[in-house]
Amino acid sequence: MKIKSLLAKPFAGYIYKQIRKGMETAEADQQAIFNHLIKVGAKTVFGKDHDFAAIKSYDDFVKQVPLRDYEAFKPYIEKIKQGTHNVLWKGQPIYFSKTSGTTSGVKYIPITKDSIPNHINTARNALLCYMAETGNTKFADGKLIFLSGSPVLERVGGIPTGRLSGIVNHHIPKYLRSNQLPSFTTNCIEEWEEKLDKIVEETINQNMALISGIPPWMQMYFDRLTEKSGKKVGELFPNFNLMVQGGVNFEPYKAKLFESIGRKIDCIELFPASEGFFAFQDSQKEAGLLLNTNSGIFFEFVPAAEIFDENPTRLTLKDVKVGENYALIINSNAGLWGYNIGDTIKFVSTKPYRLVVTGRTKHFISAFGEHVISEEVEAALLQAAQEENIPITEFTVAPKISTDAGKSYHEWFIEFENTPADMKAFSKKVDDNLRKRNVYYDDLVGGNILQQLKISPVQKNGFINYMKSIGKLGGQNKVPRLSNDRKIAAELEKFVN
Repeated sequence: MKIKSLLAKPFAGYIYKQIRKGMETAEADQQAIFNHLIKVGAKTVFGKDHDFAAIKSYDDFVKQVPLRDYEAFKPYIEKIKQGTHNVLWKGQPIYFSKTSGTTSGVKYIPITKDSIPNHINTARNALLCYMAETGNTKFADGKLIFLSGSPVLERVGGIPTGRLSGIVNHHIPKYLRSNQLPSFTTNCIEEWEEKLDKIVEETINQNMALISGIPPWMQMYFDRLTEKSGKKVGELFPNFNLMVQGGVNFEPYKAKLFESIGRKIDCIELFPASEGFFAFQDSQKEAGLLLNTNSGIFFEFVPAAEIFDENPTRLTLKDVKVGENYALIINSNAGLWGYNIGDTIKFVSTKPYRLVVTGRTKHFISAFGEHVISEEVEAALLQAAQEENIPITEFTVAPKISTDAGKSYHEWFIEFENTPADMKAFSKKVDDNLRKRNVYYDDLVGGNILQQLKISPVQKNGFINYMKSIGKLGGQNKVPRLSNDRKIAAELEKFVN
């Protein structure tokens, strides 16, 4: 056993015990975080605007602080850019995480001295839990790659600004620096395909042990490795035994990624965002991701069906139920208050609090009153693909509203690894699966109001070419699973077989 993997074992055991203890104190930890946030927040511009000094309980907070999205926060962000201190949190942010919003254009999410440990330590804790549970520490001695954005930062209002993955890159512990690939120079390349070619060049002959990134971009990396070497990734990297991923639901990508590797390997799923690191897979044996209940974030949960209501129900951790779909709301030591991050989750356990990500609050189809969500379409397609042994590369769904005598339907744009021999039968299987999962959709199809879904097969690399055409290839960008309009569909039609 080499020195890094040897030293990792006792540290992993210590952190694992701390996390197990935290499972028992989650509700108390959330209350303590709430109290601290209100105390510090009372001295900020935001806190004075919302009379934090008068807040004595969570009920008071709900009355004082309405839910917000980024658009409603922009006036405060502008004050920070102008150099004002103590706006959303004490002092000024140490970074802005720059991210793209669907309605707000570029978003600048504050990261503070107090909130940066949440981003850094959570990924570390996920790896340490894996080590402690499985005993596998070998990957610590091999090469590690994090497929991330550029670490080059600009300054906005005097504050270092860049993609979250680029910011985090500056905080990778020194003991891992010698293991980390690609080189800093390669990581700074902005153009994704040029960067990918350089990453392949730098890693193809290395002892890769851990590979991390968003699944579609890991798949692109694997495809390039195989094209260049003629080998499966697992053959090329015999010591590659751990894959870490986040950003999208892993399940639809898993079959093709494992096929590219040539064998199954262990995986760790993460739930990070610019606004915070919310949950992580702490166990290879249990379903779901452990909610990060003691890391500077106080969580609220709104029943997903109410998120756009004027006065939605707001719940704390102690009130949530297994199986309910909630919009995730955060309050944090980055200075975000009543902030709707746009993700929906569902708890699979409350002892401890483990969850799965079910979709986006704005990513659904309800053009006909069906309110189909991401979780339902992913599960419907995945079940059919597994039964037919058909790996899926990528997909998205949009409504097709008929303007003639025919009935409307859902159009599925799917890039197959191998096209089904009987597309009609495959389409029916997916449709049947979706009908079982969504009673409203079932009623519409059964009542002859909608016709069965139709699949439009997308040509090889069609989704990559689509993302390239809109300037969002690589990095943290991903294709929405669902749209309630035809904007994405209209562009994808150019890449349909």
